[in-house]
Amino acid sequence: MSVRRAGLVALAALLAGGCMVGPKYAKPSAPMTPDYKEAEGWKVAAPSAHLPKGQWWTIFGDPDLDALASEIATANQNLKVAEARLREARALVRFNRAALFPTISAGAGLSTIRESSHQPFLSSTTPPGHSGDLLLSLDMSYEIDLWGRVRRTVAAAKHEAEATAADLETARLSLQAELAMDYFELRAAEAQQALLDETVKAFEAALQLTTNRFQGGAAPKSDVAQAQTQLDTTRAQATDVTVQRAQLEHAIATLIGKPPAAFGLAPRPLDIRPPGIPVGLPSQLLERRPDIAAAERRVAEANEQIGIAKAAYYPTVMLNASVGFEGSSFGNVLNASSLLWSVGASITQTIFDGGRRRATSDAARASYDATVAAYRQTTLTAFQQVEDNLAALRILEQEAQQQRRAVESAQQSLQLFTNRYRGGVDNYLQVITAQTVTLANQRTDIDILRRRMDASVLLVKALGGGWDVAELPKP
Repeated sequence: MSVRRAGLVALAALLAGGCMVGPKYAKPSAPMTPDYKEAEGWKVAAPSAHLPKGQWWTIFGDPDLDALASEIATANQNLKVAEARLREARALVRFNRAALFPTISAGAGLSTIRESSHQPFLSSTTPPGHSGDLLLSLDMSYEIDLWGRVRRTVAAAKHEAEATAADLETARLSLQAELAMDYFELRAAEAQQALLDETVKAFEAALQLTTNRFQGGAAPKSDVAQAQTQLDTTRAQATDVTVQRAQLEHAIATLIGKPPAAFGLAPRPLDIRPPGIPVGLPSQLLERRPDIAAAERRVAEANEQIGIAKAAYYPTVMLNASVGFEGSSFGNVLNASSLLWSVGASITQTIFDGGRRRATSDAARASYDATVAAYRQTTLTAFQQVEDNLAALRILEQEAQQQRRAVESAQQSLQLFTNRYRGGVDNYLQVITAQTVTLANQRTDIDILRRRMDASVLLVKALGGGWDVAELPKP
């Protein structure tokens, strides 16, 4: 009994004394700056303002966009792919965690053996034997995680699941941003369409004016031809815009999981302006970007792989136990005398593997270095995207003011040249030139607004869309 007790004490000490070989994880440093360079002159939102959690697109105040964005979460197929991958990663955590517990199996076997009469060294006077065997068993095997290999495997799977959850949020944010950009570009295309339709009406009136002047002998035939050319060119431009509008509507339908034929979006004026967006501090960006969180979690996962590779240098300790009954027939298999059991442990140490463990360890360290570099590059890219769109919004706001003045000047110029043409002071070429310049400036004004809305969406996306690392679920 004392030997058995001593063995149990030794086993308990062995289990409790397991250690974790390999490096402890420390979050790698990332490039940092105290402020955004392009934030100077940026109209920062009020200190209490913040991006809405989840439904960040509501800051634009567009009910149609709100309704469309809410459909992505339930209908977008690419998002369903990302959600399935998250479920797969969480299942792998449970799979690896199972190695922390013993494996228990049950078995039953029935066999009958008749020996051959022609066995070697068997006397011819000895008849062949017969035997039967019935075995019921319960077996247990368990790897004692002395060096932390199993625990690190579980931790690595957890980090990958967390990274996959962040990947899901990155996909969600990207799809929402893509939808918002397609929506604003569609509204801009509609604004271009409305402008061109109005311009066609104005050019039809101009054609009628030149025709009347030609018929009255006050203008040459060339004025009519020029007016007709201007009208036909503008009509072609108006038709061309409808192609872009249709394609954007089809893209939106696909994003919300609908066939284009089953989706339609009623036209409405583009009367929205870029909202004030709180950018916060650069240090906060590390907590607000799901792709940065995913990259950091994969660094932690790579760190666990180094420990797993190091654990391979140490022996593997296995504990095995079996209990059951063995008899020659159903009548005696459950007798007390048929009981059998065994308990044992084994230690296995690899002595020579041709450098496989060293190669695995070197590969794990190289993979860790690569994930650290990827994490830092993701951070740099995030800073670049914020700076790019801060600069775009600030500069485009100035350009929009300048462009509005250009439109007003062009409209005044067109009115003056039209009046002078009616009075016979100028030829129609001056009117054509003024019409072309006015239309170009009006279209540019709409395009600048489109670019400002796109930059607003991209800035929100670059800031993480209201997401925070605290929302990362634990597997």
